[in-house]
Amino acid sequence: MRSTAIGIVMLNDERDHVWKANDAENRGIVDAWARLIEKNVANLDGSAPKVVVGKTVIHSVRTAQSVGEQLLRAGCRSIIMLYNVWNFPFLAWPFINSFGSDTPVLSLSNNNGQSPGNVGLLATDGALRQAGRRTHRIVGEIGDPATQRKVFDWIRAAQARTTIKNEVFGLYGGHSMGMETGFFHLTATIKAFGTTCRQIDQLLLVEEMKKVKDAEVEKGLKWFKRMLGDRVHWDGEMLTEETLSRQIRLYCAMRAVNDEKGFDFCGLKGQRELTEYVCLGDVPEMIMNDPYDWNGAKEPTVCATEADAYAAMTMQVMKYVSGGYPTLFMDVRLYHPEKGLWDWCNSGNHASYFAAQSLTPAKNFETVSLHPALKYYFKAGGASVEFDAMPGPMTFARLGLWDEKPYMVIVAGEAVRLPAKTRKELNDQTNPTWPHVHARLDCDFEEFLSVFPCNHVLGLAGDHVQPLVYLCEMAGIPPVVLGKRGQGLVRPIWERVH
Repeated sequence: MRSTAIGIVMLNDERDHVWKANDAENRGIVDAWARLIEKNVANLDGSAPKVVVGKTVIHSVRTAQSVGEQLLRAGCRSIIMLYNVWNFPFLAWPFINSFGSDTPVLSLSNNNGQSPGNVGLLATDGALRQAGRRTHRIVGEIGDPATQRKVFDWIRAAQARTTIKNEVFGLYGGHSMGMETGFFHLTATIKAFGTTCRQIDQLLLVEEMKKVKDAEVEKGLKWFKRMLGDRVHWDGEMLTEETLSRQIRLYCAMRAVNDEKGFDFCGLKGQRELTEYVCLGDVPEMIMNDPYDWNGAKEPTVCATEADAYAAMTMQVMKYVSGGYPTLFMDVRLYHPEKGLWDWCNSGNHASYFAAQSLTPAKNFETVSLHPALKYYFKAGGASVEFDAMPGPMTFARLGLWDEKPYMVIVAGEAVRLPAKTRKELNDQTNPTWPHVHARLDCDFEEFLSVFPCNHVLGLAGDHVQPLVYLCEMAGIPPVVLGKRGQGLVRPIWERVH
């Protein structure tokens, strides 16, 4: 998975007799943090961000300039500035000015009365903020797991912020059925995230499908048949080997065009052109978002149903804050007040990974079924994917706009495993041939309904609330955290002042 280099430096006292006396201790702390990060910030595919340590502790203008140039040449896109003792705050500028003003900066200090790193942090970070730098601050001992967790969360957010910055979203067909909340808002998105969009007509995919080798399609078809067996519910009309093969061919075509055009993530309009004249996009979208296909392990590629651009943007940053794990796209479909549960489902890209959260496809496919597409909506046919998401903690989020200004709604929650009879009763109230997440949120119905920006919600396994909050603050957009987590959220100074 793509990642960006992280620079780690420490600032010190300018006086020779002081910095020389504590230099060995300070270097040891810098190296210890570097080792901790290298050990604990790994991606799903085994890769990890490069950690670059400043060649010397900064104690003069010339060392500040030299270390800044070193980290710049090493390609560092985010910076951790360590404080273990008192330092001369102005030395931050000849160092940090080597980088752009939007570079994520973490000020990290001990909490030690004998070595006043806190004082150096507040004096130096305060100077950066006076000039409008959005920085974050963490204070705690290096051996404290809670402090480490905060640092790792910040790094995940910085990776998302700096990786998505120069990416391109491939928009196949434009926003679907006039859903304006799915539109790619070009200027607002470039200003907040540095991400642009290229729109491609779906006709290109149809033409690319003709180039896909029959042997590759046959390989994919055999894989599905072997994995699912009698859980492929052929009906001889909507779901046949021919229509499933078209879906496989569409997946291959999307991958080819993504590679050709340099799209880092994408969205497929589907309705109505493809769904009425080619095939339903559910299977291609599912496999695109999965960490595997019939050729083996691969990196998940975010692909949003109905070409919902802000869904795709949300999914892409969620992918990066998790270290490359699959993300989930759902309709905000039905609330069951008597159970305090949401049933989130749609005929779209629920990655099969979420059936069992395994990197082994056979394990996930144990509870997956393919059903005939609904003829009423999807006349061209193909398969819809059906399963219930594995229970466990989840994070849900969505980017939105208020008066053309981006914000992100974030809420912790869980996918709930219900008894089989109850699941069937609930699923039958919407569509039993689609994938479902029975979600319990850390907020009530009224709070969610009053602030959520649209009909599509995105999900990620595990608790990722804090790195998403850090990400929003780095990008200068408000994080709207719902429930108890939102009540304890400390608003950054730039939101309070402006």
